[in-house]
Amino acid sequence: MNPGGGTFGPDERYYIGLRSARTIMAFSATLDDAGERIMPEGIVPFPRGFAFGSDGTLFLSSGIGPSGEGENTIVSFAEGRNLKPARLVSDPELSPLDLAVAPNGNIVVSSEHPFGVRGAVTSVREYGALDGDLIRVFSAGGSAEFRKPRGLRFGPDGILYCVAQNEVVAFDFASGRCLGAVALYPRLNGQALVFFP
Repeated sequence: MNPGGGTFGPDERYYIGLRSARTIMAFSATLDDAGERIMPEGIVPFPRGFAFGSDGTLFLSSGIGPSGEGENTIVSFAEGRNLKPARLVSDPELSPLDLAVAPNGNIVVSSEHPFGVRGAVTSVREYGALDGDLIRVFSAGGSAEFRKPRGLRFGPDGILYCVAQNEVVAFDFASGRCLGAVALYPRLNGQALVFFP
């Protein structure tokens, strides 16, 4: 499957990204079925994180693959399995690695631009869910190393967490301020982050 990212959808099924097939698959919450591809193969060049909005809209980021193929963008699919993606975000400084929907309904994306380049600019970028406009850019500002940002999750406290190389970095989403590294683990190269109750 070569999975990349996973989340529960509005229908309570568990959805995972299939990087090689460039699509998304859904499983029952109990994981006792073979799964169903909900979109055709190759729906985007290189899937790099997805999430569902409160209205059921699916937001899917597409980045650059290991061999340089792909396109840095975010597309949306209206609820009801409209298989024609609408390009939502066009930002020349975006190189998405994961995507989450914020409590305010906006989209947040971890970004390393240009991808894989030493000294790349790393950030978390917030976009409007309806128009794709860039709202603000979160950066560590010296409070953390914040290299190779990947998985994003909002904690139960409303704080935005991003796993990065060697650390997990926290941001106060309301103010945009970086709270620094809340977990340090040498050689960590995490791709995802999850909270358990």
